[in-house]
Order: sequence, then structure tokens, then C-alpha cells
Amino acid sequence: MSATGLTPTERKLRAQLAAHTSWAGTENRPARTRNARAAFDERFEREVDPEGALPPAERAKRVENARQAYFTRLALKSAKARRAKRKGGAA
Repeated sequence: MSATGLTPTERKLRAQLAAHTSWAGTENRPARTRNARAAFDERFEREVDPEGALPPAERAKRVENARQAYFTRLALKSAKARRAKRKGGAA
């Protein structure tokens, strides 16, 4: 048990309860996440065009490719971790 007196499972459930309660009271979900989504997109823009020199259409294409690469990288990492877990080892 942790210093809070809760097991890891109980802490996880408490966090899930708080998240679900919060989202249940959110009227405008896109507005709530707007700043985070904008920051996420800006990350890819800085990655593909750090000087801001590309035409907007070209930058948008490259941003989309960078975003797809990011999520594909996450999927690959996840697949490796699942495989390692099935075999009883580390990723």
C-alpha cells in the first residue's frame, strides 16, 4: 500500500472516477481540449518547419506525415510491449 493507504488498483479507480465525473460535467468537450490540441499540432509544425519558411500547404502536408509517423511509432512500441508481456519479458 502507498502512503495514501490505497492500493495501486484503488488509486487507478479513484483517478478514473474523477476523470469520468469531470468529463460528465463538461458541456463543450472540444473547447476543453482546444489548447492541448493546438500545442500538439504546433509541436509537429516546429519539427517540420522550424524556420517557418515553407508555404502553408506544404507545411500542412508535412505536419500530417509527421503526425502519422508519431502515431505509427507509438503503435509499434505498443505492439512490441504487448509481445514482450506475452512472453514474460521486457520490451
